[in-house]
Amino acid sequence: MFTKFLRIILTFLFIVNISTKLVLADSNYVLPYPSFMPGTTYYRLHILWETIMKYWYFGSFAQFKYNLKLSDKYLVEAKTLFEYKQYLLGYKALEKSDLYFSKTHLFLKRAKEEKKNTGHLQDLLRQAALKHTEVLESVSSNIPPDFVWISEKSSPTVLNLEKSIKNSIQIRKKII
Repeated sequence: MFTKFLRIILTFLFIVNISTKLVLADSNYVLPYPSFMPGTTYYRLHILWETIMKYWYFGSFAQFKYNLKLSDKYLVEAKTLFEYKQYLLGYKALEKSDLYFSKTHLFLKRAKEEKKNTGHLQDLLRQAALKHTEVLESVSSNIPPDFVWISEKSSPTVLNLEKSIKNSIQIRKKII
């Protein structure tokens, strides 16, 4: 009786152990939890706070970390908005993420020019690029290639979502 119970427990633990190893991501980099989303009361205050904080981060390392943090934030925001079929807002968030991600490379380059040791930041950027690419590839399979956004007060806007995501992936792959 006890050995049968022990076999069942060990089999269960073995299956759980194997299944968790199969789901590991390509990157150990962890993206942040989504913060305030567009449409919430505090979103504009949060954007204002980000703008103010840009001046708090000075120096190439601090600017690198600031831009990477915001790139992560807007990528998570875009992913969440795409999941809720808020394509226009997701598109805009993805553009912001791309902009901040591009800036990380510039500040890393500046730090190298200043003769600073950037090895650990290069690894961090590579990990982030892998994670971003992984997220973007998963998002691309769940959204339409093109979307026509029809606003109540203006003319329709055609969003080429597939092209936008491919462009975002290319920006990240330049780092990898």
